[in-house]
Amino acid sequence: MQDKETILLELRRILAESFEVDPDAVQPDANLYEDLDLDSIDAIDLIVSVQDLIGRKVQPENFKAARTVNDVVDIVYSLING
Repeated sequence: MQDKETILLELRRILAESFEVDPDAVQPDANLYEDLDLDSIDAIDLIVSVQDLIGRKVQPENFKAARTVNDVVDIVYSLING
């Protein structure tokens, strides 16, 4: 099981490596689309990266309401520990 801090660190790494996002910009309250400049295609790629991280398939609907980094952390946490 991973805690939320570990998930945030992994998410920061993924966003920096795969999407060229400044790691310092990946804060819990950062908006994925406005602050980090992700688009809908990036969001799909992020879901694929999350699947790789947790080792199982996830439904895109799980991330439909995600708007901030913290939303993604909470969703991943619930998928891992749910």
